[in-house]
Amino acid sequence: MGLLDGKRILVTGVLMDSSIAFHVARIAQQEGAEIVLTSFGRTTKITTAIARRLPTTPPIVELDATSAEDFDLLSERVREHVDGLDGVLHSIGFAPESALGGNFLKTEWADVSAALQISAYSLKALAVAAQPLMPEGGSVVGLTFDASVAWPKYDWMGVAKAAFESTARYLARDLGPANVRVNLVAAGPLKTTAAKSIPGFEEFDGVWAARSPIKWDTSDFEPAARACVALLSDWFPATTGEIVHVDGGVHAMGA
Repeated sequence: MGLLDGKRILVTGVLMDSSIAFHVARIAQQEGAEIVLTSFGRTTKITTAIARRLPTTPPIVELDATSAEDFDLLSERVREHVDGLDGVLHSIGFAPESALGGNFLKTEWADVSAALQISAYSLKALAVAAQPLMPEGGSVVGLTFDASVAWPKYDWMGVAKAAFESTARYLARDLGPANVRVNLVAAGPLKTTAAKSIPGFEEFDGVWAARSPIKWDTSDFEPAARACVALLSDWFPATTGEIVHVDGGVHAMGA
């Protein structure tokens, strides 16, 4: 038996195979899950091509994280492919270029608000939109990058991740009575498509090389993806509001 046998999982954020979401979808299928992906606009063509690299090609539904209409229609669109959900992976994040790379003091509100809406508020919007598909309960899992400290060049995306982590705790509080668990995986730096767009990302290599008790490989998506799959399974039935660090132990080490 697979860890996710019979589970129906919605996975957001599969754009390239160099994404944690892609590997979550892959492992989830290997563990017996039926997967539905989301994409939107011009990126749908890319997601469609990348989806063919999964063990089984899953269906794709439209979801733009800035569109209230898309969230309103999510349940209907998902039901065209599966009769409900048991879990959701949130892997959505974006910040304008001006909000990264050392521009913290100069970033205008319009760009900050875009980062907060897409990278933090979308977790609430996704969880609420998916809840009608999980009448018996389920698991919402999101991806973060430790927001308890200030990182070089991460700037307003770091602030958005702090809001994201707080949002997860409040969702855990409010969705718990419906037996919906909300947890996050804080992965160490990985060479994802999104990470490559962060100015100075390569600086993290030195931090992890110096501080990680367990050797950290920025090209190995498996540890973070496995943690997500575990949290999507029934093996954490009473865990919610938690952040599971998959970073080689850096978060626990002093400077």
